[in-house]
Amino acid sequence: MTKTIDYYFAPQSPWTYLGHARFAAMAATAHASVRVLPADFGRIFAATGGLPLPKRAPQRQAYRLVELARFRDWLKLPMNLEPRYFPVAADDAARLIIAVDTHDGTTAAMRLSAAVYAAVWVQQRNIADAQTLAELLQECTLSRERLLQSQEPSVQRQFDANTEAAIATGVFGAPSYCLEGEIFWGQDRLDFLQRKLQSTLSPMGVF
Repeated sequence: MTKTIDYYFAPQSPWTYLGHARFAAMAATAHASVRVLPADFGRIFAATGGLPLPKRAPQRQAYRLVELARFRDWLKLPMNLEPRYFPVAADDAARLIIAVDTHDGTTAAMRLSAAVYAAVWVQQRNIADAQTLAELLQECTLSRERLLQSQEPSVQRQFDANTEAAIATGVFGAPSYCLEGEIFWGQDRLDFLQRKLQSTLSPMGVF
């Protein structure tokens, strides 16, 4: 039976960027389906006791940069630790990913998500700018019409629904991967997600 992973993330999240390619490959190998669920983590933080980066203690902000550098180097991924456009408003990018998911499917939405992460953390582009989002659509060979569709009320309703579902599920940070009611928070928990996938796919429940 095909397993479904709920993928909750923020388009501007560096941790989501660091895990995205590995997660996509893992899901494909396990023949698991993915529900692409960008959510409003400002609302999620408010509901779960989290703080946006500028409001965190200086010690936490400093250690975050240390950890980002460690994972960047370990994973051998290109990454600007303090990119030109960060923090950045990402709601428009989130809605665009939802529009693409709706009209073009999961594979296209995952591809656009990867392009959005790279735009922030590798290319230092402004994902709050409509022209940047239009360029990313073109680079992903997706219709520019999705930009207009992303502003439709139905897309905002889906964005809100994703956020409410995340809160109801117990999600409090990005990325979160949810499989069979179990939350795996952070790209550094992908090994545990992989073990869960292997155990649920094994006829004997062992791996």
